[in-house]
Amino acid sequence: MVGCRLTGVWDKGVAEVIGMTEVLLAVGTRKGLFIGRRRGGTWEFDESPYFNAQAVYSVAVDTRGERTRLLVGGDSSHWGPSVFHSDDLGRTWTEPARPAVKFPKDTGASLERVWQLHPAAAEPDVVYAGTEPAALYRSEDRGETFDLVRPLWEHPTRSKWVPGGGGEGLHTVVTDRRDPKTVTVAVSTAGVFRTTDGGASWTPSNSGVSAVFLPDPNPEFGQCVHKVAQDAEDADCLYLQNHWGVYRSDDSGGHWTDIGEGLPSTFGFAVAAHPRRGGTAYVYPIQADSDRVPADRRCRVFRTADSGGTWEALTAGLPQEDHYGTVLRDALCTDDADPAGVYFGNRNGEVFASADDGDSWRRLASHLPDVLCVRAAVIG
Repeated sequence: MVGCRLTGVWDKGVAEVIGMTEVLLAVGTRKGLFIGRRRGGTWEFDESPYFNAQAVYSVAVDTRGERTRLLVGGDSSHWGPSVFHSDDLGRTWTEPARPAVKFPKDTGASLERVWQLHPAAAEPDVVYAGTEPAALYRSEDRGETFDLVRPLWEHPTRSKWVPGGGGEGLHTVVTDRRDPKTVTVAVSTAGVFRTTDGGASWTPSNSGVSAVFLPDPNPEFGQCVHKVAQDAEDADCLYLQNHWGVYRSDDSGGHWTDIGEGLPSTFGFAVAAHPRRGGTAYVYPIQADSDRVPADRRCRVFRTADSGGTWEALTAGLPQEDHYGTVLRDALCTDDADPAGVYFGNRNGEVFASADDGDSWRRLASHLPDVLCVRAAVIG
């Protein structure tokens, strides 16, 4: 299975990708996980998907230890959701004998989905998981066992949280590389919450973010935040893609400023930051909440190099005809190569990659199941 080129799905002619760096690309879909590796400029993909027929909503590529660990949040229609890990780049997988993520009995809740798996920036063995129902879990053994972060689960505003169109999921975790006690999360549709004391207390952090679907468009919480990304140089700078609205915070979420001017639409799901360049981030605009296709029916990633002051459409190598592939919140990412790789997958089952910071693109895959999440990292 490993090392075979997938025929009939992965497009040929992708060897021109720049560089000798080895990069692992993990693509979570509605029906399994696809893994590719870029070696010496050539992409090779495993022959068959892992977790066949399972929806893979979350993937993490944890390169912090001596061996890269892959973490997957799979969702079997028969067995339910689970967290798996692999220490040999996907050749073999381990599922704990007891569920890694499980709601305690006293909560009266049951796990529906693992939306996010996030290796902490400042703690080598810590991994966070975001779930549906919206909850945060913390692992101190690289994702083998997790404990519920109760203060967020018991937050006084929780009774007023309302599920979004895709459910009530905690889908974003951002950890501060300077301070392990500072964690930012986003919940649909409760908004952004932040802790500076290691999870003992949580504060809504939504000032300036609009909730156009509520009677009060500027509430303390209740915004439908779709994704948050942290700037590469300034850890206090965050980028936010909202249900209508693209924002930047310069004070770790204390206040948000609208930076959507210059985009063809401010509706969308995904936002990603460049791994090294400060002020550089990427979004994929969607036409509207009532018309969830690419803005103007055009396949375009937009990049800012000045923290949202201006935006540039990146189209070289992307389809130029009418396009209908929606990019979901975790299906746009960057790797840590130099120059940076940028990747996105869509609900048409296509995966596109750039090896030059987004300046030019190649299609790596077509006719996959719906792409739900994409993660990439330099390995080896």
